[in-house]
Amino acid sequence: MKDFKLPVNGFKINPWNVIPGILISCIFTLFSGCATLPSQTKSDAVVTTIVTEPAANTQNGSAADFNILGRISIQDEKQSFSGSFRWQHLATSDEILLFTPLGQAVAEITKDDEGVRLITSKLEAFYAADVESLTQEILGWRMPINGLQYWIQGIHSPVTAAEKDLDNKDRIVSIRQDGWHIHYNSFAPAQINSIPLPKVLNLVYQNLRIRLVVDDWKVE
Repeated sequence: MKDFKLPVNGFKINPWNVIPGILISCIFTLFSGCATLPSQTKSDAVVTTIVTEPAANTQNGSAADFNILGRISIQDEKQSFSGSFRWQHLATSDEILLFTPLGQAVAEITKDDEGVRLITSKLEAFYAADVESLTQEILGWRMPINGLQYWIQGIHSPVTAAEKDLDNKDRIVSIRQDGWHIHYNSFAPAQINSIPLPKVLNLVYQNLRIRLVVDDWKVE
């Protein structure tokens, strides 16, 4: 069996299918009503739509490195979940930790040159070639890391075609790419010599809705 690194603090809770009180009733709401994520409609502020084609050279297509802390809300026709996350993205790897509202670990997701690994709260390890199929199978919803590493920074992925909506100040309003619709609700204050980074964004894929709130940004 392939070796894997366990999380430093270990896991202390039951896996997703053993915590229905959190997944279904969403007792600990992340926002004002986690069962009512906003619909993704084209904003009245949109003044320009830009269509982009895949870049000619995407061999070095990784997004800028970042380390973020935030909150996440998931909703589809079968489940609801609110919690927090930590995501460290590097050019060669990703590590995402998901937590319940009480701070207990739910899953550790890592992606590197060898593939994707997901470790559950029972310390069960699962492997796959891509994150979306693995999270769909184990967690019941898909996490689009390949595109999200860009979207969470307010830009589109250069790997595939995309549509971007801009407002009258050329700020990003929404992105449509790879079947996902990403809408930007607010941005963190811009730092010196840098552009504003998204603070609140909503992602929709078919019946799946994901809301992300970034509380702490560190970009390299």
